[in-house]
Amino acid sequence: MSLTNASPADAAKAAKSASHVLATLSADARNDALTAIHDGLVAARDDIFAANARDLELAAEAVAAGKLSQSLVARLDLAKKGKWDDMLKGILDVRDLEDPVGRVTLRTRLDNGLDLERVSCPIGVLLIIFEARPEVIANIAALAIKSGNAAILKGGKESTESFVAISRAISAALDKTQVPNGAIQLVTTRDVIPELLALDQYIDLAIPRGSSDLVRYIKNNTRIPVLGHADGICFTYLEQSADPAMAAEVIVDSKTNYPAACNSLEGLLVQDAALSTLLPPVAAALAAKGVELRCDPQSKAALKDVPGLNIVDATEADFSTEFLNLTLAVKTVSSLADAVAHINANSSHHTDCILTSSKELAEQFMSAVDSSGVYWNASTRFADGTRYGFGTEVGISTNKIHSRGPVGLEGLMIYKYKLRGHGQVSATYGEGAGRKPYLHQKLPLE
Repeated sequence: MSLTNASPADAAKAAKSASHVLATLSADARNDALTAIHDGLVAARDDIFAANARDLELAAEAVAAGKLSQSLVARLDLAKKGKWDDMLKGILDVRDLEDPVGRVTLRTRLDNGLDLERVSCPIGVLLIIFEARPEVIANIAALAIKSGNAAILKGGKESTESFVAISRAISAALDKTQVPNGAIQLVTTRDVIPELLALDQYIDLAIPRGSSDLVRYIKNNTRIPVLGHADGICFTYLEQSADPAMAAEVIVDSKTNYPAACNSLEGLLVQDAALSTLLPPVAAALAAKGVELRCDPQSKAALKDVPGLNIVDATEADFSTEFLNLTLAVKTVSSLADAVAHINANSSHHTDCILTSSKELAEQFMSAVDSSGVYWNASTRFADGTRYGFGTEVGISTNKIHSRGPVGLEGLMIYKYKLRGHGQVSATYGEGAGRKPYLHQKLPLE
């Protein structure tokens, strides 16, 4: 990994050149680089944590001055909730995954001696622009190297000390491997994001990791394809047949396990037939965790006799808001169709859930909701590359492209077609006298 203050164009050219080398390295060479990165980070732990502590101290001052949100600070802390250990484990998990490069996904015999293959290959050069989340550097480096992609990273100033320390450890590790140091670059020059976003001749995919404002800015200011999501507005529909204890446990975990995460629950849709039976125990369990409920009139009335609740009258805007804290909007709906309509109109199409004992209703919900993740009786917090078994993730995508939901190695691959012949020309083939028909014979992949 190169810590560079080169011009954006020079950094991008170097990354493009390195991507051509990286794409040809063997799986063993790429895996050896991941082992070296893991070991280098372990050895540099104390330096990295000291740098992270300096970032946290400055971030706390910025929060006190009203210049930074508390949710951003929560994402900055490497020591929180085992984030450091998860980061290290993610590197090894990615290393141990099957090699994604060079997989044959289609073989067709166009004619005898003319065989076509479709083969997976790297995208090329990734641009990752992120706020806080210093672990993103290690995650991206691991996924990029394993998938044969080069990566340019640009972090926010709130995590400068952390990502410089991490980058130095990764750079020193890569010097001992076959992976070119320029394959993973951390741009340290300030105020260069507009210039990077203009380099579509070198950069193949942009991946924003941060606030909705950051994501929208990037999507609106580049010709480079963008993979990501602007918001994490996740809903759960509580249907009348759901098991009360299960429903309370799933909803509490979805909301309170990590409120600042993009996969945390922001809106609870309650079937009117479940207001008096299921909502009170769910609300009590949420109150025990300090959750403020923003209720519509019907749900507020159903909770009037439940002690210890923190209830605020909901506004219409609350039902399409990403709170990122211990606040939950509660809305009454009459049916599954109403719930689906509300979710499709107001969610961010990230992860949405139904709690019900009816398999038929669950399957209807999961087919009808237009989101990258649709769950039945499971916490929205499962929407994560590590939890899906991807090793780690480059980000979450709500795009209508080949990569949706948590994006791991597979989402960083495209494909090329390889055609092997013996001097054939296209004019020989087709309909009509004297032309040969294509065989189009499907062949086994191995």
